[in-house]
Amino acid sequence: MVQRRMVILTEGMLGTFSSKTAASLIRYKSEETVAVLDSTHAGEKTEDLLEVGQGIPVVATLKDALAFGPTSLVIGIATPGGVLPDDWRTVIHEAIENGLEVVNGLHTFLNEDEAFVRHAEQKGVRLWDVRQPPDDLDVGRHLVHDLPNLRVLTVGADSSIGKKIAAIEIARAAREAGWDAEFVATGQTGIMISGSGIAVDTVAADYISGAVERLVLERKHRELLVIEGQGTILHPSYSGVSLGLLHGAAPQALVLCHQPGRDVMRNLPVAVPSYEEMIHVHETVARPLFTCRVVAVSLNCFGLSMDDARREVDRAARETGLPATDCVKFGCGPVLEALEPMRTASPN
Repeated sequence: MVQRRMVILTEGMLGTFSSKTAASLIRYKSEETVAVLDSTHAGEKTEDLLEVGQGIPVVATLKDALAFGPTSLVIGIATPGGVLPDDWRTVIHEAIENGLEVVNGLHTFLNEDEAFVRHAEQKGVRLWDVRQPPDDLDVGRHLVHDLPNLRVLTVGADSSIGKKIAAIEIARAAREAGWDAEFVATGQTGIMISGSGIAVDTVAADYISGAVERLVLERKHRELLVIEGQGTILHPSYSGVSLGLLHGAAPQALVLCHQPGRDVMRNLPVAVPSYEEMIHVHETVARPLFTCRVVAVSLNCFGLSMDDARREVDRAARETGLPATDCVKFGCGPVLEALEPMRTASPN
């Protein structure tokens, strides 16, 4: 099997939050990333822009990227509504012409575009629409709440706030500590990283909880499942996805994710809820169906010094009375310590 060699397209949007797909792939799949395609940042250092990706070049054109022998062009952004920018069509066709697989995490499906499909068939390349859901999903049946494994869901006060990164880091730390643990991807980037999952924000609303339930049941043999959260239950745009995730996963434990200094939800003039509000809402919504509580806080302190990040972590711990950390900067020890008493406990 040929190893994937990715050139990641972020044209004009390279940044930790503006190109979160690219940032996460570079963080966890740097060995498969040969270049970033972004003419506005060409020649700059990826690690200066993202704090990760040392040595990965930023190039101005796909022709420049071809010198590094890529096998795939990956669309590295998540636009509001998941719409493909019109001016990116040319580079996608250029990639197809050069025999590259195109990996697409947007809601605009390449396989529903006649021009892309025809061109891909002519060149014998795959168009992978990562968000395309299975066609045999069902509604949730409340089948997982009595499973003996421990299920952890990352939740947050906004979208793009670190839920995926926290889930990946917690699962990895748990495996290193001897748990039989698995990260469960529920979004396009998580699927690209882990190789499996369902992008629940593309699933029909009636089937969201059922899709998550399927992911859990397929992994019921695992001791610990760390499930990637999406959106936030109080977000005017994404609350339906978040609620479906909560009900489908039936987690016993939640890890609350937040970015210090973010006071307003991204792309909306809505105040970010307090820790107290987020904890109360999640635990209260879950309570009629299953026992569930927030056990720890994971902060996303990107851009802060280690000293400033430590102060924010300490502040979160004081305000919530819960263990707190930044899983990237300080590790997941406090989270695992909070989960340890639940390791052999009955789920409900």
